[in-house]
Amino acid sequence: MYDAITDVAGIEIGHAEDLDTLTGCTVVLCREGAVVGVDVRGLAPGTRETDLCRPGSLVERAHAIFLTGGSAFGLDAVAGVMRFLYEGDIGFDTGIVKVPIVPAAVIFDLALGAIAWPDPDMAHDACSRAEAGDFRQGCVGAGTGATVGKVLGPARATKSGLGSASVRVAGITVAALMVVNAFGNVVVPDSDSILAGARDPRTGSFVDAEEVLRQREEFPTVGTNTTIGVVATDAALRSDQVHRLASVAHDGIARTIRPSHTLVDGDTIFALATGHMPGEAFGRLLGLHSAAVEATQRAIVKAVELATPAGGLPAATEVR
Repeated sequence: MYDAITDVAGIEIGHAEDLDTLTGCTVVLCREGAVVGVDVRGLAPGTRETDLCRPGSLVERAHAIFLTGGSAFGLDAVAGVMRFLYEGDIGFDTGIVKVPIVPAAVIFDLALGAIAWPDPDMAHDACSRAEAGDFRQGCVGAGTGATVGKVLGPARATKSGLGSASVRVAGITVAALMVVNAFGNVVVPDSDSILAGARDPRTGSFVDAEEVLRQREEFPTVGTNTTIGVVATDAALRSDQVHRLASVAHDGIARTIRPSHTLVDGDTIFALATGHMPGEAFGRLLGLHSAAVEATQRAIVKAVELATPAGGLPAATEVR
């Protein structure tokens, strides 16, 4: 166990990034296909193929989830994942050609570093680097340009990144990978203690983002934040059950990010069930739901704890 999403059998992770421009992408590969679900809570999302992820769709399985920087521009890079899977003869068999199913989501990282975004070659490179064991976390892949705590503007934010965690439930693994680029602060779950977020321009210490919002008259910059991620399990779940897993995982966001699911966030969580642990899972669903929340909130905490300074912003470990 690596305490990461790669603890789920059938899941591989690959990153690629440009440390000069501070953007990058991450691919969650499930080459055998996994039942997919999604829940979009924020009102400023940047996504691809989310309708296909909903229960009742003809195609129930995805072959990868793509997470990327670059705002809507970054969605073009998914072509590189499609090309990689096509080269491996992986996809939904139409009888004519196998079409890879690759839902995707983006963060807005254009305010840090240069105005740049991942391209298909970078995404293809991320796929080539995919591995099934331990993998890098922090300011890597889609988390390269991530920041948190924008209530006082991007210059007073704190550097964030990408984190992952896993939980075992009666022999089943549930795990999460989160890219944390939130408008709000990241807090210790079930606590008011701030781990990372907006910094007071006078003292340099963290400020309560929700209290600042209640006192402000002007509205913050629109649509420049989001927390995106994937929860995965090796349980054999139906499409509606996977969709519900994605839904409850948002509780992990609500417990660790304040405020969360705002008008200026695009919070999106995909869910995958690889089915490597066959058997009736209905009796375990409540346990799986609880595990998904736990994995999500721990992945978010790790995303800020493992982040390093970049683009003139400090990491959380540097702020007192």
